[in-house]
Amino acid sequence: MNKKRGRNMWIVLSLGSVIIVLLIFIFIPPSFGTIKPYKDSEGNVLLGSIAEKVYVEINGSKQGMIIKGEDINKPVLLLVHGGPGLSDYFLSTLYETGLEKEFVVCYWEQRGTGLSYHKDLDYENINKEQFVLDTIEVTEYLRERFNQEKIYLIGHSWGSYLGLMAVQAFPELYHAYIAMSQVVNQMDSEKEAFEYMLNQYQLKNDKKMIKKFNQYDVMTSENDMMEYRKSALRDQAMHELGVGTMHEMNSVITGLFFPSLRCLDYTIGERIDIWRGKVFSSRSEMLYTIDDFDAREDVLFLEVPIYFFAGIHDYTTSYQLQKEFYEILDAPIKGFYTFHESAHSPIFEEPDFAFQIFTQDIIHSKVLLSDEINP
Repeated sequence: MNKKRGRNMWIVLSLGSVIIVLLIFIFIPPSFGTIKPYKDSEGNVLLGSIAEKVYVEINGSKQGMIIKGEDINKPVLLLVHGGPGLSDYFLSTLYETGLEKEFVVCYWEQRGTGLSYHKDLDYENINKEQFVLDTIEVTEYLRERFNQEKIYLIGHSWGSYLGLMAVQAFPELYHAYIAMSQVVNQMDSEKEAFEYMLNQYQLKNDKKMIKKFNQYDVMTSENDMMEYRKSALRDQAMHELGVGTMHEMNSVITGLFFPSLRCLDYTIGERIDIWRGKVFSSRSEMLYTIDDFDAREDVLFLEVPIYFFAGIHDYTTSYQLQKEFYEILDAPIKGFYTFHESAHSPIFEEPDFAFQIFTQDIIHSKVLLSDEINP
Protein backbone atom coordinates (compact mmCIF):
# COMPACT_ATOMS: atom_id res chain seq x y z
CA MET A 1 0.00 0.00 0.00
CA ASN A 2 2.83 2.39 0.88
CA LYS A 3 4.55 1.68 -2.47
CA LYS A 4 1.34 2.41 -4.35
CA ARG A 5 0.80 5.62 -2.39
CA GLY A 6 4.39 6.68 -3.08
CA ARG A 7 3.99 5.95 -6.79
CA ASN A 8 0.79 8.01 -6.93
CA MET A 9 2.49 10.87 -5.14
CA TRP A 10 5.36 10.75 -7.64
CA ILE A 11 2.88 10.87 -10.53
CA VAL A 12 1.08 13.85 -9.00
CA LEU A 13 4.33 15.72 -8.43
CA SER A 14 5.51 14.97 -11.95
CA LEU A 15 2.24 16.16 -13.48
CA GLY A 16 2.38 19.27 -11.29
CA SER A 17 5.92 20.02 -12.47
CA VAL A 18 4.90 19.59 -16.12
CA ILE A 19 1.92 21.91 -15.63
CA ILE A 20 4.12 24.54 -13.97
CA VAL A 21 6.65 24.37 -16.83
CA LEU A 22 3.87 24.65 -19.40
CA LEU A 23 2.40 27.67 -17.62
CA ILE A 24 5.83 29.32 -17.52
CA PHE A 25 6.25 28.71 -21.26
CA ILE A 26 2.80 30.18 -21.90
CA PHE A 27 3.57 33.37 -19.96
CA ILE A 28 7.29 33.47 -20.83
CA PRO A 29 7.72 31.58 -24.12
CA PRO A 30 11.31 30.53 -24.90
CA SER A 31 13.17 32.37 -27.63
CA PHE A 32 16.69 32.88 -28.97
CA GLY A 33 15.91 36.61 -28.97
CA THR A 34 16.84 37.12 -32.61
CA ILE A 35 15.31 40.00 -34.57
CA LYS A 36 13.41 38.75 -37.61
CA PRO A 37 14.77 40.16 -40.88
CA TYR A 38 12.60 41.95 -43.39
CA LYS A 39 11.66 39.70 -46.31
CA ASP A 40 10.25 40.25 -49.78
CA SER A 41 7.16 38.53 -51.20
CA GLU A 42 9.24 35.46 -52.09
CA GLY A 43 10.63 35.03 -48.61
CA ASN A 44 14.10 36.39 -49.31
CA VAL A 45 15.79 38.83 -46.96
CA LEU A 46 15.02 42.32 -48.22
CA LEU A 47 18.13 43.73 -49.86
CA GLY A 48 19.44 46.79 -48.05
CA SER A 49 17.30 46.25 -44.95
CA ILE A 50 18.50 46.09 -41.35
CA ALA A 51 17.07 44.27 -38.33
CA GLU A 52 19.58 43.71 -35.57
CA LYS A 53 20.34 43.81 -31.87
CA VAL A 54 23.66 45.52 -31.20
CA TYR A 55 25.74 46.48 -28.18
CA VAL A 56 27.86 49.62 -28.17
CA GLU A 57 30.22 51.16 -25.63
CA ILE A 58 28.57 54.45 -24.68
CA ASN A 59 30.55 56.69 -22.33
CA GLY A 60 32.16 53.72 -20.62
CA SER A 61 29.03 51.57 -20.37
CA LYS A 62 27.95 48.70 -22.63
CA GLN A 63 24.51 49.60 -23.92
CA GLY A 64 22.09 47.71 -26.14
CA MET A 65 19.89 48.90 -28.96
CA ILE A 66 17.65 47.38 -31.61
CA ILE A 67 17.95 48.93 -35.07
CA LYS A 68 15.35 48.25 -37.76
CA GLY A 69 14.58 49.61 -41.19
CA GLU A 70 13.53 48.34 -44.60
CA ASP A 71 16.09 50.56 -46.33
CA ILE A 72 19.43 51.29 -44.71
CA ASN A 73 19.74 54.49 -46.75
CA LYS A 74 16.62 56.08 -45.24
CA PRO A 75 16.94 58.83 -42.61
CA VAL A 76 17.82 57.69 -39.10
CA LEU A 77 15.30 58.14 -36.26
CA LEU A 78 16.48 57.73 -32.67
CA LEU A 79 13.74 56.89 -30.17
CA VAL A 80 14.61 57.97 -26.63
CA HIS A 81 12.24 56.03 -24.40
CA GLY A 82 10.46 57.01 -21.23
CA GLY A 83 10.41 55.54 -17.77
CA PRO A 84 13.13 55.93 -16.79
CA GLY A 85 13.98 52.27 -17.02
CA LEU A 86 11.39 50.94 -19.48
CA SER A 87 12.05 50.70 -23.21
CA ASP A 88 9.35 51.32 -25.83
CA TYR A 89 10.60 48.54 -28.10
CA PHE A 90 8.25 45.74 -27.08
CA LEU A 91 5.32 48.13 -27.56
CA SER A 92 6.43 48.62 -31.17
CA THR A 93 6.03 44.86 -31.71
CA LEU A 94 2.45 45.02 -30.41
CA TYR A 95 1.38 48.27 -32.05
CA GLU A 96 3.14 48.59 -35.40
CA THR A 97 3.98 52.16 -36.26
CA GLY A 98 5.21 51.58 -39.82
CA LEU A 99 8.12 53.93 -39.15
CA GLU A 100 10.67 51.34 -40.31
CA LYS A 101 9.32 51.79 -43.83
CA GLU A 102 10.59 55.38 -44.02
CA PHE A 103 13.33 55.46 -41.38
CA VAL A 104 16.12 53.42 -39.91
CA VAL A 105 14.72 53.36 -36.37
CA CYS A 106 17.04 52.95 -33.39
CA TYR A 107 15.35 51.73 -30.22
CA TRP A 108 18.12 52.55 -27.76
CA GLU A 109 17.76 51.06 -24.28
CA GLN A 110 19.20 53.57 -21.85
CA ARG A 111 21.89 52.89 -19.26
CA GLY A 112 20.48 50.38 -16.76
CA THR A 113 17.46 49.53 -18.93
CA GLY A 114 16.69 46.13 -20.49
CA LEU A 115 19.53 45.24 -22.86
CA SER A 116 21.67 47.85 -21.09
CA TYR A 117 21.10 46.42 -17.64
CA HIS A 118 23.91 44.56 -15.89
CA LYS A 119 24.30 43.69 -12.24
CA ASP A 120 27.49 45.67 -11.64
CA LEU A 121 25.86 49.01 -12.40
CA ASP A 122 26.19 51.62 -9.71
CA TYR A 123 24.00 54.61 -8.93
CA GLU A 124 26.89 57.05 -9.30
CA ASN A 125 26.44 57.22 -13.08
CA ILE A 126 22.64 57.09 -13.01
CA ASN A 127 21.79 60.77 -13.27
CA LYS A 128 20.17 63.13 -15.76
CA GLU A 129 23.45 64.74 -16.85
CA GLN A 130 24.95 61.35 -17.73
CA PHE A 131 21.85 60.34 -19.66
CA VAL A 132 21.93 63.51 -21.74
CA LEU A 133 25.58 62.79 -22.56
CA ASP A 134 24.61 59.23 -23.48
CA THR A 135 21.87 60.53 -25.79
CA ILE A 136 24.39 62.68 -27.62
CA GLU A 137 26.93 59.83 -27.82
CA VAL A 138 24.30 57.46 -29.29
CA THR A 139 23.49 60.18 -31.81
CA GLU A 140 27.17 60.37 -32.81
CA TYR A 141 27.33 56.59 -33.18
CA LEU A 142 24.32 56.56 -35.50
CA ARG A 143 25.59 59.48 -37.57
CA GLU A 144 28.93 57.80 -38.11
CA ARG A 145 27.59 54.31 -38.71
CA PHE A 146 24.97 55.34 -41.26
CA ASN A 147 27.02 58.17 -42.72
CA GLN A 148 24.39 60.82 -42.09
CA GLU A 149 25.16 64.39 -41.11
CA LYS A 150 21.98 64.72 -39.06
CA ILE A 151 19.35 62.42 -37.60
CA TYR A 152 15.78 62.76 -36.29
CA LEU A 153 15.12 62.33 -32.58
CA ILE A 154 11.86 61.48 -30.85
CA GLY A 155 11.73 61.76 -27.06
CA HIS A 156 8.95 60.06 -25.11
CA SER A 157 7.99 61.25 -21.60
CA TRP A 158 11.18 61.05 -19.46
CA GLY A 159 13.01 60.66 -22.77
CA SER A 160 11.53 63.96 -23.92
CA TYR A 161 13.58 65.72 -21.25
CA LEU A 162 16.75 64.02 -22.52
CA GLY A 163 15.84 64.72 -26.13
CA LEU A 164 15.06 68.36 -25.51
CA MET A 165 18.36 68.88 -23.68
CA ALA A 166 20.30 67.12 -26.45
CA VAL A 167 18.83 69.14 -29.34
CA GLN A 168 19.16 72.36 -27.37
CA ALA A 169 22.87 71.70 -26.75
CA PHE A 170 23.78 70.32 -30.20
CA PRO A 171 21.19 71.46 -32.75
CA GLU A 172 23.61 70.81 -35.62
CA LEU A 173 23.20 67.05 -35.07
CA TYR A 174 19.45 66.92 -35.69
CA HIS A 175 17.04 67.44 -38.58
CA ALA A 176 14.14 67.85 -36.15
CA TYR A 177 12.94 66.96 -32.68
CA ILE A 178 9.65 65.13 -32.08
CA ALA A 179 8.33 65.81 -28.57
CA MET A 180 5.98 62.98 -27.63
CA SER A 181 4.27 63.57 -24.28
CA GLN A 182 6.78 66.31 -23.54
CA VAL A 183 7.84 66.89 -19.95
CA VAL A 184 7.22 70.58 -19.19
CA ASN A 185 6.95 70.98 -15.40
CA GLN A 186 6.33 67.63 -13.77
CA MET A 187 5.32 68.96 -10.38
CA ASP A 188 2.58 71.10 -11.94
CA SER A 189 1.56 68.14 -14.09
CA GLU A 190 1.28 65.83 -11.06
CA LYS A 191 -0.92 68.30 -9.19
CA GLU A 192 -3.18 68.76 -12.21
CA ALA A 193 -3.50 65.00 -12.61
CA PHE A 194 -4.20 64.46 -8.91
CA GLU A 195 -7.03 67.00 -8.92
CA TYR A 196 -8.49 65.59 -12.12
CA MET A 197 -8.46 61.98 -10.91
CA LEU A 198 -9.87 62.81 -7.48
CA ASN A 199 -12.66 64.73 -9.16
CA GLN A 200 -13.43 61.79 -11.45
CA TYR A 201 -13.74 59.44 -8.47
CA GLN A 202 -15.93 61.96 -6.69
CA LEU A 203 -18.23 62.06 -9.71
CA LYS A 204 -18.35 58.25 -9.62
CA ASN A 205 -18.91 58.36 -5.84
CA ASP A 206 -16.09 55.84 -5.48
CA LYS A 207 -15.61 56.17 -1.73
CA LYS A 208 -12.75 53.68 -1.58
CA MET A 209 -10.60 55.60 -4.08
CA ILE A 210 -11.59 58.98 -2.63
CA LYS A 211 -10.35 57.82 0.76
CA LYS A 212 -7.05 56.68 -0.74
CA PHE A 213 -6.51 60.02 -2.49
CA ASN A 214 -7.38 61.98 0.63
CA GLN A 215 -4.43 60.36 2.40
CA TYR A 216 -2.14 62.69 0.45
CA ASP A 217 -1.95 66.47 0.72
CA VAL A 218 -0.02 66.88 -2.52
CA MET A 219 -0.86 70.56 -2.96
CA THR A 220 1.00 71.78 0.11
CA SER A 221 3.21 68.92 1.30
CA GLU A 222 6.31 67.95 -0.68
CA ASN A 223 6.64 64.78 1.39
CA ASP A 224 3.05 63.75 0.60
CA MET A 225 3.64 64.47 -3.06
CA MET A 226 6.71 62.21 -3.10
CA GLU A 227 4.93 59.42 -1.23
CA TYR A 228 1.96 59.64 -3.59
CA ARG A 229 4.17 59.48 -6.69
CA LYS A 230 5.93 56.39 -5.35
CA SER A 231 2.69 54.70 -4.38
CA ALA A 232 0.75 52.16 -6.45
CA LEU A 233 -2.28 54.48 -6.27
CA ARG A 234 -0.98 56.87 -8.95
CA ASP A 235 -0.53 54.24 -11.66
CA GLN A 236 -3.65 52.36 -10.66
CA ALA A 237 -5.85 55.43 -10.93
CA MET A 238 -4.27 56.71 -14.15
CA HIS A 239 -4.86 53.42 -15.91
CA GLU A 240 -8.36 52.91 -14.50
CA LEU A 241 -9.34 56.36 -15.78
CA GLY A 242 -7.60 56.05 -19.16
CA VAL A 243 -5.06 58.83 -18.62
CA GLY A 244 -1.94 56.70 -18.19
CA THR A 245 0.24 54.78 -20.65
CA MET A 246 -2.59 54.39 -23.15
CA HIS A 247 -6.19 55.56 -23.14
CA GLU A 248 -7.44 51.99 -23.60
CA MET A 249 -4.87 50.35 -21.28
CA ASN A 250 -6.43 49.79 -17.86
CA SER A 251 -3.61 47.91 -16.14
CA VAL A 252 0.18 48.02 -16.06
CA ILE A 253 0.23 44.26 -15.41
CA THR A 254 -1.87 43.22 -18.41
CA GLY A 255 -0.80 46.12 -20.64
CA LEU A 256 2.96 46.22 -20.01
CA PHE A 257 4.27 43.49 -17.72
CA PHE A 258 2.80 40.38 -19.38
CA PRO A 259 3.32 41.61 -22.97
CA SER A 260 6.98 42.40 -22.25
CA LEU A 261 7.50 38.85 -20.94
CA ARG A 262 6.07 37.45 -24.18
CA CYS A 263 8.16 39.53 -26.59
CA LEU A 264 10.13 36.96 -28.59
CA ASP A 265 12.67 39.52 -29.80
CA TYR A 266 14.24 39.17 -26.35
CA THR A 267 15.61 36.03 -24.70
CA ILE A 268 13.97 35.03 -21.43
CA GLY A 269 16.93 36.51 -19.59
CA GLU A 270 16.62 39.79 -21.47
CA ARG A 271 12.91 39.96 -20.68
CA ILE A 272 13.63 39.48 -17.00
CA ASP A 273 16.29 42.20 -17.26
CA ILE A 274 13.61 44.61 -18.54
CA TRP A 275 12.03 44.54 -15.09
CA ARG A 276 15.29 44.22 -13.16
CA GLY A 277 16.33 47.42 -14.94
CA LYS A 278 13.01 49.06 -14.17
CA VAL A 279 13.41 48.32 -10.45
CA PHE A 280 17.03 49.50 -10.54
CA SER A 281 16.10 52.77 -12.25
CA SER A 282 13.19 53.35 -9.87
CA ARG A 283 15.47 52.97 -6.86
CA SER A 284 17.85 55.53 -8.31
CA GLU A 285 15.06 58.14 -8.00
CA MET A 286 16.50 59.74 -11.14
CA LEU A 287 13.04 60.71 -12.38
CA TYR A 288 12.59 63.09 -9.48
CA THR A 289 15.81 64.96 -10.30
CA ILE A 290 14.00 66.86 -13.04
CA ASP A 291 11.37 68.22 -10.64
CA ASP A 292 13.07 71.61 -10.75
CA PHE A 293 12.93 71.68 -14.56
CA ASP A 294 10.41 73.99 -16.22
CA ALA A 295 10.60 74.02 -20.00
CA ARG A 296 8.59 77.25 -20.08
CA GLU A 297 11.50 79.00 -18.37
CA ASP A 298 14.52 76.87 -19.29
CA VAL A 299 13.92 76.37 -23.03
CA LEU A 300 12.59 79.47 -24.73
CA PHE A 301 14.20 78.87 -28.12
CA LEU A 302 15.26 75.89 -30.23
CA GLU A 303 17.35 76.05 -33.39
CA VAL A 304 15.71 72.94 -34.88
CA PRO A 305 12.14 72.23 -36.01
CA ILE A 306 10.00 70.75 -33.24
CA TYR A 307 6.82 68.69 -33.55
CA PHE A 308 4.64 68.03 -30.50
CA PHE A 309 2.73 64.72 -30.34
CA ALA A 310 0.21 65.17 -27.52
CA GLY A 311 -2.55 62.81 -26.41
CA ILE A 312 -5.57 64.78 -25.28
CA HIS A 313 -6.21 62.24 -22.49
CA ASP A 314 -2.65 62.43 -21.18
CA TYR A 315 -2.28 63.30 -17.51
CA THR A 316 1.07 61.54 -17.03
CA THR A 317 2.58 64.59 -18.69
CA SER A 318 -0.13 67.21 -18.88
CA TYR A 319 -1.62 67.89 -22.31
CA GLN A 320 -2.41 71.46 -21.27
CA LEU A 321 1.15 72.14 -20.15
CA GLN A 322 2.48 70.75 -23.43
CA LYS A 323 0.23 73.14 -25.32
CA GLU A 324 1.30 76.04 -23.11
CA PHE A 325 4.99 75.30 -23.72
CA TYR A 326 4.41 75.03 -27.46
CA GLU A 327 2.74 78.43 -27.60
CA ILE A 328 5.64 80.31 -25.97
CA LEU A 329 8.49 78.38 -27.60
CA ASP A 330 10.36 80.00 -30.45
CA ALA A 331 11.63 77.65 -33.18
CA PRO A 332 12.28 77.86 -36.94
CA ILE A 333 9.38 75.43 -37.53
CA LYS A 334 6.97 74.15 -34.92
CA GLY A 335 3.79 72.13 -35.05
CA PHE A 336 1.36 70.87 -32.42
CA TYR A 337 -0.61 67.69 -33.12
CA THR A 338 -3.46 66.59 -30.87
CA PHE A 339 -4.12 62.86 -30.80
CA HIS A 340 -7.78 62.67 -29.83
CA GLU A 341 -7.87 58.96 -28.99
CA SER A 342 -4.59 58.89 -27.09
CA ALA A 343 -3.18 59.36 -23.62
CA HIS A 344 0.58 59.05 -23.04
CA SER A 345 1.75 57.02 -26.07
CA PRO A 346 0.38 58.58 -29.29
CA ILE A 347 2.58 56.75 -31.84
CA PHE A 348 1.35 53.41 -30.50
CA GLU A 349 -2.26 54.45 -29.88
CA GLU A 350 -2.84 56.20 -33.21
CA PRO A 351 -0.02 54.89 -35.42
CA ASP A 352 -1.65 55.79 -38.74
CA PHE A 353 -1.96 59.48 -37.82
CA ALA A 354 1.58 59.51 -36.45
CA PHE A 355 2.90 57.94 -39.66
CA GLN A 356 1.11 60.59 -41.71
CA ILE A 357 2.73 63.36 -39.70
CA PHE A 358 6.17 61.85 -40.15
CA THR A 359 5.86 61.28 -43.88
CA GLN A 360 3.83 64.35 -44.88
CA ASP A 361 5.10 66.98 -42.45
CA ILE A 362 8.28 66.13 -40.58
CA ILE A 363 10.36 64.75 -43.45
CA HIS A 364 9.36 67.74 -45.61
CA SER A 365 9.69 70.38 -42.85
CA LYS A 366 5.96 71.17 -43.06
CA VAL A 367 3.13 71.54 -40.54
CA LEU A 368 0.19 70.90 -42.86
CA LEU A 369 -1.43 68.37 -40.51
CA SER A 370 -0.94 70.45 -37.36
CA ASP A 371 -3.74 71.78 -35.17
CA GLU A 372 -3.16 75.31 -36.45
CA ILE A 373 -3.90 74.27 -40.03
CA ASN A 374 -6.60 71.80 -39.04
CA PRO A 375 -8.39 73.31 -36.03
